[in-house]
Amino acid sequence: MTGPLPEGWLEDHPYLRPIAGLCARVDHAVSGSGLAEVAPPALEGYRDDFEAGIPLLTSANAPVDLAPAVVPLEGILRTLQAEPLPEAISGEVSALAAELTRNPALSRQVVPLLLGDDSFEAPSPGLLRFLGWTALARALRPVVEALAAWRDDERWQRRYCPGCGAGPAMGQIAGTDPARHRLLCCGRCRSRWRWRRTQCPFCENDSHRLAGIKVEGEPDLRIDHCTECRGYLKTYVGQGKESLLLADWTSLHLDLLAHERGLERKATSLYDLGSLVES
Repeated sequence: MTGPLPEGWLEDHPYLRPIAGLCARVDHAVSGSGLAEVAPPALEGYRDDFEAGIPLLTSANAPVDLAPAVVPLEGILRTLQAEPLPEAISGEVSALAAELTRNPALSRQVVPLLLGDDSFEAPSPGLLRFLGWTALARALRPVVEALAAWRDDERWQRRYCPGCGAGPAMGQIAGTDPARHRLLCCGRCRSRWRWRRTQCPFCENDSHRLAGIKVEGEPDLRIDHCTECRGYLKTYVGQGKESLLLADWTSLHLDLLAHERGLERKATSLYDLGSLVES
């Protein structure tokens, strides 16, 4: 969540109130943690890696120091411990805070975990990724903006994020005909990058196997899916409401609808969609 919700959104989507409350409390804890913004690296040193398809945050030639951005994690957890959270989440917050206190070395493993390293077992990995990326996304705003201004999107026709390497969480159709274009949207670092309108962002099959589902009551949202791999991507059609409609959690009801139709969420998400389906 990147800002206040428009008036009436939760009234029209009351089933989103629990996740909205959690996101608001996490945002409040992060904003009060003293988190410092991360300075962009010298991007000219990144050019060869960019051409080779190496995401910026994993490039050795344009290093971005992410460690300071995870230092406030213990403070964020302490703040959340004082908040009225659902019982299961409250227990995970307390357990993760205790583990960080007991094992200071864990702090050094947070960044690799956030960038996809699953070689070690982290306590409450889902919660750790959610909190870690909520903080990192805020700290990385200058880096994401600098990369977007520097890069040539026509030279990054890849199905993963040029910033952090994650698969897309959502899609967007922006611009006006005949110059409409498709963007893929990262749910971790919040980067957006261009993608071919005629290809599946998961299996890269062509347009003959792509289809869309319009959602009643959601004129700006649809579910794009591939009939070959059964993967789907929630897509915002329009511009101006990015902070709301690309937030992923604000359209979790579309994930349930897609699941009911036998589609598979291949997109990268910070939310436990499995528990939603089971409930």
